[in-house]
Amino acid sequence: MKKQTLLSYSFFPLAALLAAFGVMSMFRVSPDPAMKTVHLIYAALMMGDALALLLCGLLIRSGKAAVFWLSAALISLNILLPIFDQFGWIDLLFVLLNIFTLGLLFNLRGELLPQ
Repeated sequence: MKKQTLLSYSFFPLAALLAAFGVMSMFRVSPDPAMKTVHLIYAALMMGDALALLLCGLLIRSGKAAVFWLSAALISLNILLPIFDQFGWIDLLFVLLNIFTLGLLFNLRGELLPQ
């Protein structure tokens, strides 16, 4: 398998995980109405992040610098932001998958960025 294909495919499990987290956040039961709103906001942000990762995975091989740098920024945020939450095993898995994808992204930057 080519490294560019592996990179492209590595975005999809990240997007799937975020979409699953978003769905779980939508269905979180809280007696406090304010917390329901917070959970819906979290869910919307996670779904937006999942959609952005999906698009990055589909477009990363296009050779556009904007897609490369947007992907790098998005993955970097996905590495940093879970640290400020309650950090568990799922968060660790998610961060490690993001680190793998970011490492692969920068390893292939010579092939992905226009000359």
